[in-house]
Amino acid sequence: MTDLAHDLADFIAAAPTPYHAVAEGVRRLSAAGFSEQPEAGPWDGSSGGRYLVRDGTLLAWFVPEAAPPGTPMRIFAAHTDSPTLKVKPRPDVGAGGWRQVAVEVYGGALWNSWLDRDLGLAGRLALYDGTTVLVDVHRPLLRVPQLAIHLDRQVNQGLTLDAQQHLLPVWGLGSPAEGDLIEFLADEVGVDPDEVAAHDLVVHDVTPPARLGEEEELLAAPRLDNLASVHAGLGALLAAADDAGGVIPVFVGFDHEEIGSGSATGAAGPLLETVLTRLAGGFDARGAAFAGSRCLSVDVTHAAHPNYLGHHDPTHRALPNGGPALKVNANQRYATDAPGAAAWHRACRDAGVPTQVFVGKNTVPCGTTVGPLIATRLGIRTVDVGIPVLSMHSARELCGVRDPGHLAAAATAFLTDPV
Repeated sequence: MTDLAHDLADFIAAAPTPYHAVAEGVRRLSAAGFSEQPEAGPWDGSSGGRYLVRDGTLLAWFVPEAAPPGTPMRIFAAHTDSPTLKVKPRPDVGAGGWRQVAVEVYGGALWNSWLDRDLGLAGRLALYDGTTVLVDVHRPLLRVPQLAIHLDRQVNQGLTLDAQQHLLPVWGLGSPAEGDLIEFLADEVGVDPDEVAAHDLVVHDVTPPARLGEEEELLAAPRLDNLASVHAGLGALLAAADDAGGVIPVFVGFDHEEIGSGSATGAAGPLLETVLTRLAGGFDARGAAFAGSRCLSVDVTHAAHPNYLGHHDPTHRALPNGGPALKVNANQRYATDAPGAAAWHRACRDAGVPTQVFVGKNTVPCGTTVGPLIATRLGIRTVDVGIPVLSMHSARELCGVRDPGHLAAAATAFLTDPV
């Protein structure tokens, strides 16, 4: 792998959940000299790098020397969560001599992609004393078993899965007992299981990222949607900190985008607005600051699928290793407009990277991103972009190995663009 692809693979492996993605982001920011801005503490408006954490959401920014109130901002917005299977509050179930884990689907996951995979378990344990402890069982622990073809001869003519009945992972033999799973996880992280009051846990594919193809031009990995963007955004912010002039570069990785962003840590919540208002110098100064600001909403986009080209617009396909795609939708499912597109093209030109344009097929409605939410809530001009990814929302996805590097370079140019 290239150095950046190696680093992306390491980032993905370290971030099986939004909480772990935030922890890894904080580690990288701290190593670069950024310091924490406690959300409930006094605001530090001095120059330099800061970061703020709320659960699975991370914000970070760099204030240049002598930046006056009303200084415009350049924002990179991504999300830390990915479609998966989330463990229910009472997880210990089973049948037929098998111990299983009760789960529900989180986001628009491709259910069949979770079948017959080696799965780990990760998340956080909330203790009675008010603290939380991260846990990551990064080894084969669970498996969602398929039914043998002998018992369903028509399965290849159409697989139908019931999310309540068919997606429960197996993790042992015997009869289930209340508290077994939490006791196991508490032992993994060295806490008293009786002190665990609640949990946020998800399954994750433990197969490591890998290069594919004759010339190793492809990267296969879980959670490319959207950790590839989070990784690029953190790198772009750190690079922009060395070249920040008349603007304030900002990074935000939201949780809960895959389920609509409607939470205290999602893009529809007030967190970003609060931080940007304080960065602008207060409510009275933010009008001018927001008017001069721009946001890059970065989420992966659908790569042209060679087996299903009929699902794509024939003249607006996104190709692997063709550069990050500008995402456009007439109905504002993406927030891009012409001036925003011009700013993106300028950033790509300045960075010397290719770009392309993605528009969904008229008869195949596209998804959406945090971009329209930010544009609507804050009135900040927002541009939607993303690297092309194949098998999006699968347990394991595929992208061109050069695309993350192209995105990081263009995003750095965007975050430092004073125009």
